[in-house]
Amino acid sequence: MRRHGTSRTTLTWTALAAAGALALSACGGGTDEKTDPPNAAGPTGPQVELPKLDGEKLEVAAVWTGPEQANFTKVLKEFEKRTGATVTFVPAQDPIVTFLGTKIAGGAPPDVALLPQVGALVSAVQNKWAQPVGPEAQAQLDKNYSAGWKSLGAVGGTQYGVYYKAANKSLIWYNAKAFEAAGVKPPKTWKELITAADTLSASGTPAVSVAGADGWTLTDWFENVYLSQAGPEKYDQLAKHQIKWTDDSVKQALTTLGELFGRKDFLAGGPSGALSTEFPKSVTQTFTGGDRPAAAMVFEGDFVAVNIAQTDAKVGEDALVFPFPAVGAKAPVVSGGDVAVALKPSKGAQALLTFLASADAAQIQAREGGFVSPNKAVDLAAYPNDIQRNIAKALIAAGDDFRFDMSDQAPAAFGGTPGAGEWKALQDFLANPSDVAGTQAKLEADAAKAYGN
Repeated sequence: MRRHGTSRTTLTWTALAAAGALALSACGGGTDEKTDPPNAAGPTGPQVELPKLDGEKLEVAAVWTGPEQANFTKVLKEFEKRTGATVTFVPAQDPIVTFLGTKIAGGAPPDVALLPQVGALVSAVQNKWAQPVGPEAQAQLDKNYSAGWKSLGAVGGTQYGVYYKAANKSLIWYNAKAFEAAGVKPPKTWKELITAADTLSASGTPAVSVAGADGWTLTDWFENVYLSQAGPEKYDQLAKHQIKWTDDSVKQALTTLGELFGRKDFLAGGPSGALSTEFPKSVTQTFTGGDRPAAAMVFEGDFVAVNIAQTDAKVGEDALVFPFPAVGAKAPVVSGGDVAVALKPSKGAQALLTFLASADAAQIQAREGGFVSPNKAVDLAAYPNDIQRNIAKALIAAGDDFRFDMSDQAPAAFGGTPGAGEWKALQDFLANPSDVAGTQAKLEADAAKAYGN
């Protein structure tokens, strides 16, 4: 699984602070009970017409794995059923631009790719890989999406992408029993989070499960702290490299993050354990182990629910959630998303974009959990519990008032490559949180090289 991000956004405080409040209010228990969701085609049959594609074969590439891939495959199966096409899912590797470049150079590009970064979309267009969306897909976008989400899928005024998936990446999920045993309540500020972490660790359960083996999770930690502490104006400037990573605001954010990362007893497995923990395990180990889970909390987006579903824990009962605590005046909400792009000028590729832009497709994956759609036509009843439903409701209510994940705005060499750039610098910081100046210097050197300034 890969971060569910793209580019220029962070669902803003005013519009999406509600997401945290809504999610928190939904945590009282009994929220995992499913309502009767609409069928895959909606309550009155198919809402979008698709062409007959008997005998056509399509390939769809994405960096999704495990249950997330399995859930998306159900969407592809419905597309096959309606069109007669055969669709094969192709697991991609990060950075996806490099993966696609290899495929294209070999003469075998997938028909459609789901890109987790806006920078990847821009690269695909600049490399002349991407096909503009056709009139049928555009009609679905105009009908179902706000102008802000459509503009994120456009490059140079031309629509190339369909934002199929979105994410609220400012949530901390917690083990209800661990919190109850330690007498801890969900914190609302960073100071309260550190105090809660101290109490939890003293009770015998490490406070936080950190997925340090996946550098993208560390960028999300930093971005939430930075947005709340430095504010949106600085956030936008740093995202564009208009200010340097040696700026004092970055020093403050890293120092703050070091208050958590610098306490070995706070981290499941200590720093070395965190650095060897991949994202799926960071979630599952928080909600297994009975009275002795590996950690009491895990940070990441609404898609965490997909991994919780691999355990016996129930979202809304055993697994609860609270908004990322406020470091500065207001709590942050960072968002991400995955954009579908056609890489072949085929009827099948355009038909799949049309389907992915419809409520029909999104409702199939919504009912599986761990998925939020920016499609405003999706019936909220499709979401399996109140937590997911309220997160989705707040996302739609945000309208055009949003920004995206900062690292996804960066060139992939800096913000989206395993073992390099920001991912590697923050992994090194996790190993040695006292080296704030060294981390800043490394971040700035890598950013300057990637941005070319």
